Amino acid sequence: MSTQYHPSPLGTNTPWPIWALGVVLLVILAGVTWQMKVVGAAPPQPLEAIQWERTLSFVGQSNGDIAVLDAATRQEVARFQGEQGFLRGSLRALNRERKRSGMSPDLPFKLTGHVDGRITLLDTATGQRLNLESFGPTNSAVFSQLQWARPAT
Repeated sequence: MSTQYHPSPLGTNTPWPIWALGVVLLVILAGVTWQMKVVGAAPPQPLEAIQWERTLSFVGQSNGDIAVLDAATRQEVARFQGEQGFLRGSLRALNRERKRSGMSPDLPFKLTGHVDGRITLLDTATGQRLNLESFGPTNSAVFSQLQWARPAT
């Protein structure tokens, strides 16, 4: 099977539709670049309204437990024992970024419940945010139970 080449408007043996496609792509690229410089990028999407919010500290204990402290009162409001894979993994990821940035591991985290049902964990030190609901309802429930946690009396 032979491919028949038509003379290109530019005088080469390249098929002219390929040249036309290249010009169209360059025009699109120039237009997008111009729009980004003149109009600017799309504004970040606002987070949904906040339904509840807690500022918490997570402290590893010598026996392997994780104590959850209310950041304002420094009172323990919950304690996680055992493996707690999702909780530990989430905190480990956020603390790794703190270490990389040379920030204190003692700064609190902000746990937020939004009116649309989403739950986020914000690292107040680095600004990183985990959308916990994206890991499934079982995993986000580990953190959502902290909404009601109160110090033992």
